Amino acid sequence: MTPSRDISRLIEIMAALRTPVTGCPWDLEQDFSTIAPYTIEEAYEVADAIARSDFEDLRDELGDLLLQVVYHARMAEEQDAFAFGDVVEAITRKMIRRHPHVFADKDGNIKPAGVKSAWERIKAEEKAERAARRPAQDTAHTSLLASVKAGLPALSRAMELQRKASTVGFDWNDPRAVLAKIREEADEIEAALDGNDAKELAEETGDLMFAVVNLARHVGADPETALRGTNAKFERRFAYIEKALAAQGRSLEGATLEEMDALWNEAKVAAHTA
Repeated sequence: MTPSRDISRLIEIMAALRTPVTGCPWDLEQDFSTIAPYTIEEAYEVADAIARSDFEDLRDELGDLLLQVVYHARMAEEQDAFAFGDVVEAITRKMIRRHPHVFADKDGNIKPAGVKSAWERIKAEEKAERAARRPAQDTAHTSLLASVKAGLPALSRAMELQRKASTVGFDWNDPRAVLAKIREEADEIEAALDGNDAKELAEETGDLMFAVVNLARHVGADPETALRGTNAKFERRFAYIEKALAAQGRSLEGATLEEMDALWNEAKVAAHTA
């Protein structure tokens, strides 16, 4: 098996990895739910490479993301649901349909102002068609939250769910009330620790995170951006610990938690005085 610029080679590689007995044991164990987190991770890696303007890295990360598409398509093909070619056909059909001003058989000229309205109209038509293909459901009630996309990252979706609910007054009027809710959720986690029930602890932790997102919304902070900033701050301070220990000829493994914590506090002071 040799590398190739042809997508068919990647499809062949994935088929080989998923072939029982001769394939990769790890790949054979995976399913849609276990691969989905990797798909999300690779999308973030693409965004990170773009933010750094690293085109060599972007090329590699786009390949990793493409692999995710091929992986899901292969698993679907194994279940006789659809194949990679069906994915390509579906997106090409969608793009042609959504750009009649570009791909129209006749004169499809349209003014820039009309492009967005046409796009939204066609998207609405597609949504209605998808709904018609799904099994019949109770349509007597449509939730206010139905318009919040299920595919959003969890932090962003929590923010949108809360924002949508707030439009009808289901909200706190004071950030301090949200702080009280955060304390309440923290207390519930502490109580759950006594029971040592992993499922309950995960649920209570999710409640706490949801409340923290609510606080971010109330103080005008984007939770994703705020967390990215904290991640970067953590990395800087941890690097300070590593460098300080290295200057002493020591390693992380040889330091006590108390020593590392003291260096962490030094990093905090250094950041504030810089």
